[in-house]
Amino acid sequence: MTQVWRDWGGVLLAACAALPLLALLVAGLARVRRSTVPAGEAWWRSVAEVGAVAGTVPWVWMILTPRAAPREVDAVPLHDLLDLLTRSPTTAVVQVVGNLLVFAALGFFAPVRLTVLAGPGRLFLLGAAGSVLVELLQYALDLGRVSSVDDVLLNATGAVLAGLLSRPWWAGRRAASVPPVAASATPRP
Repeated sequence: MTQVWRDWGGVLLAACAALPLLALLVAGLARVRRSTVPAGEAWWRSVAEVGAVAGTVPWVWMILTPRAAPREVDAVPLHDLLDLLTRSPTTAVVQVVGNLLVFAALGFFAPVRLTVLAGPGRLFLLGAAGSVLVELLQYALDLGRVSSVDDVLLNATGAVLAGLLSRPWWAGRRAASVPPVAASATPRP
């Protein structure tokens, strides 16, 4: 735990310090929106937007923090995950859970806000796209990190799992937003 605090204490403190400001931002957005949409919708839109960003930015900040190491690329699927099995259980759990959480907030809130993103396949693509961008930045900025296909797979999987947790809030909206298929005017034999 000491290592976590040493590495990420600043990020954790900044994220906690931002919580009151984020609550004010949600309230302000909801207030502005109430002039055009019902109050309930104004609130859930605001919570979803702020939650997606605020829940993702600290993780991306951590990932883009430079390390004193050479940059590496691991493009072999499952290679990093198998390598984790040779490390301590704590390291393996921290790495896997951390990677699952990177785009979890985005996966949770995106389909609540945008029905076009509702669905496991779409959430996987959203998480994978965000993760590929982060992995490319890690490499291009030479941050001393490993750009790994396994990170992309875990980040995208985390977005899907979190999205499935929010399914009760978006499944009904998705069904309501899909227009019914019109019956054919020409009778079929």
